[in-house]
Amino acid sequence: MTTAPVKDQRRLLDLQALDTRAAKLAHQRRSLPVLATLAELEGRAEDLHRAQIEAKTLASDTRRELTKAEADVEQVRSRAVRHQAKLDAGAGLSRELVALQTEVAQLAQRQGVLEEVELEIMERLEAAEVRVADLDMQERAVAADVDRHTADRDAQFATLDAEMAEVRAEREKVAGDIDAELLDLYEYARRRTGGLGAVALRGRRTEGAQVDFSLSELAAIDAAGPDEVLTSEEHGYVLVRLDEGQ
Repeated sequence: MTTAPVKDQRRLLDLQALDTRAAKLAHQRRSLPVLATLAELEGRAEDLHRAQIEAKTLASDTRRELTKAEADVEQVRSRAVRHQAKLDAGAGLSRELVALQTEVAQLAQRQGVLEEVELEIMERLEAAEVRVADLDMQERAVAADVDRHTADRDAQFATLDAEMAEVRAEREKVAGDIDAELLDLYEYARRRTGGLGAVALRGRRTEGAQVDFSLSELAAIDAAGPDEVLTSEEHGYVLVRLDEGQ
């Protein structure tokens, strides 16, 4: 049978209140709404980053395509200019001049086709560059939101961490005043239940947790001396007896 001074047993309720507060603070820290907001923003930022890579790749490929199209147009244009110069000079046989006239006409037609291709590529490049600029603007906006919410999160963390530090300091002080064997019983119960180690008992009624007592437990409660430490059979809670008026 474990015994401990009544004052130590009742101090367990103070310790339990501190441990409950610490658990609530830890849960609050893990479940701050700003954390979900940040996770959503970070996911959005990743999506935008991937889209931006694709958009920049498309713009770069289209820019190279335009450079080639411009070169094709310039090549045809230069050839046409040289042939036209020969025609204007009237140098060569009439048969050669006729052939040059035919080729100049063909080159003009070819140049028109290539210029249409060039224009279509330019339009696609413009659209690709607009897409890159739009995604860049969205990325900057999301980054600003991330920074703002990160600052908010850190401020809330600081507040909660300061309160947690106070709770831990007070817990250390309270635990240091409690009988070691009694404290071990309390910690054992907390490990078994995931956090609850001591329950207030007024007569046969518990507070803080519903405990159904067996007949043998009720008999033990009625017969126990003030210093005797009572524990519940099912969960191992330390049952801290209080007067009805307390």
